[in-house]
Amino acid sequence: MSKVSVLILARNEENNIKDCIESCNFADEVIVIDDNSTDKTKEIAEQLGARVINRSMNGDWGGQQTFAIQQAKYEWIFFIDADERCTPELGKEIRETVEKNEHYAYWIKRKNKFHHNKATHGTLRPDYVCRLMPAKGSYVEGFVHPAIITPYENKKLKECMYHHTYETWEQHINKINKYTTLAAEKYKEEGKNINFFIDVVLRPLWAFFKVYIINLGFLDGKIGWVFAVAHYYYTTMKYAKLYYLYKCKGKL
Repeated sequence: MSKVSVLILARNEENNIKDCIESCNFADEVIVIDDNSTDKTKEIAEQLGARVINRSMNGDWGGQQTFAIQQAKYEWIFFIDADERCTPELGKEIRETVEKNEHYAYWIKRKNKFHHNKATHGTLRPDYVCRLMPAKGSYVEGFVHPAIITPYENKKLKECMYHHTYETWEQHINKINKYTTLAAEKYKEEGKNINFFIDVVLRPLWAFFKVYIINLGFLDGKIGWVFAVAHYYYTTMKYAKLYYLYKCKGKL
């Protein structure tokens, strides 16, 4: 019978790690790659039977995921973030899929959830993420938005997982700041060209229009507007940081 290793990257996730691990009751092992947590993430995970390995991420999400794959004991791997949850239906489908042992890379629909709000369009519309695959030959590339590379043909599973996106606005803003910095640094390393008017002035307007109008963010009401504006800000800062990295090494 084929077995599956669940892989979780975490840092200071004491409020999420328990529910995340418990939602993966199909797992034959759970591995948590802990990025120097200062809370009880490690203790909680180990109490639930997970194997916890401490390793600094240093901003390289893809490298951390590749390292996680290399630690897996079993043939199949399943990636899940600490703020995500497997539904019972998805867990059952994963177990049935693994037991068939058909070597594909499986994509799973991810739906966003909040404590007190609902948003299903715009930047928060459901998306598909590649999460279940054989470990052999699989690795991850990229810092900000990493891509899982596998030699296997892609397929989609029917059931979904849930993503508990943000607890607070502060968390959301901090993530924007972190990700725009990493994106700008990556673009600079790649030698990406930057035009202030096109990229800093016009591109954010298009980003807002796309998520609010084309992707129907307006159907989510007030929170849909707020997240569309946040996407405008994200795009502005990503390219503004790149512009000033070239101009004055990021200093103001």
